[in-house]
Amino acid sequence: MATLRLPTANGLEDFTTSPPREFAKALPPYPRVAFAAAHVVADTLAEQDPWLDAKVDWDRTIAFRKHLWSLGLGVAEAMDTAQRGMGLDWKAAQQLIRLSLDAAKDHPGAVIASGAGTDHLTPGPDVTVDDVIRAYEEQCEAVEKMGGRIILMASRALAKAANSPADYERVYARILGGVKQPVIIHWLGEMFDPALEGYWGNHDHMAAMETALAVIHAHAAKVDGVKISLLDDQKEIVMRRRLPKGVRMYTGDDFNYAELIAGDAEGYSDALLGIFDPIAPAVGGALASLAKNDLSTFHEILAPTVPLSRHIFKAPTRFYKTGVVFMAWLNGHQDHFVMVGGQQSTRSIQHFAELFRLADAAGLLSDPERAASRMKQLLALHGVA
Repeated sequence: MATLRLPTANGLEDFTTSPPREFAKALPPYPRVAFAAAHVVADTLAEQDPWLDAKVDWDRTIAFRKHLWSLGLGVAEAMDTAQRGMGLDWKAAQQLIRLSLDAAKDHPGAVIASGAGTDHLTPGPDVTVDDVIRAYEEQCEAVEKMGGRIILMASRALAKAANSPADYERVYARILGGVKQPVIIHWLGEMFDPALEGYWGNHDHMAAMETALAVIHAHAAKVDGVKISLLDDQKEIVMRRRLPKGVRMYTGDDFNYAELIAGDAEGYSDALLGIFDPIAPAVGGALASLAKNDLSTFHEILAPTVPLSRHIFKAPTRFYKTGVVFMAWLNGHQDHFVMVGGQQSTRSIQHFAELFRLADAAGLLSDPERAASRMKQLLALHGVA
């Protein structure tokens, strides 16, 4: 255990860490498909313009993927958790996907799916729906050429170019008709990316859902599942119950994942979550319990991770990656707290202090003394002796 002084809204208070929790391990298959959307580790020593360049420490980045695989989790690669569209461009994403796929070959049982979108196409008034189709096709072809499975990411360019739900139906019909293997469709809400406001041609989520469901039903053979990230469990459940047989619902709800994964009498959600990156050991333990039909332990493990997740993903939600990388630093998966694009500056010291307390309460500080030492470094940078 270690003691340090952490800031609160009322000043500094002493805080003493707790022992880390030991989570049970079990070998997959688990009763749920579980992908962790993984972050990237910045290369702090490279010559660069930190707000403009995407310099990645590839060795530490791939080592973290191996950590996730060792816990029985799949890796959702080059997604928004990897700062796709917020520091990581398509060129760097291709290298990341290639290196991860190569690493997966040497890790028996490793599962990986990779994001393909249109982020190399800058949205603008001159960009047409046909331009969006070509951009999607370029990235999908690149991922499939590397031997990867596709997560079809939402497109900022499509959100800008589309004039109606019919434009979304045309784009997705074309892309799904051309892919070789079933894909995971990702509906990323505007709370994660304001540029995706009105996706599927409607600002009302329930109306937008009708378009998404129409696309999925029309092309069910090419859809492995859909991941929705709307932070609304009831909307997810409504959509889950209307999916075609054999099409999975992958929860992207970082607020309500425990109940959604547990499910109800009418079904459950699998998972593709950014929060699974920092809480991976707990997820492995929870899924091992679920495999034994031990719902009590499943919920007991995940319950304290939910306040942590809600804090990491609090508004502005798009800055959640900062908390993910902060946790990786505290737990020794990287030697610094620097992010691609300088994104470590998007949260306050009070935010980090509360995150530290919540991570401790969840038993997720693997070495409390190391975590406390690193927290003290960050506090010193903020003028806290």
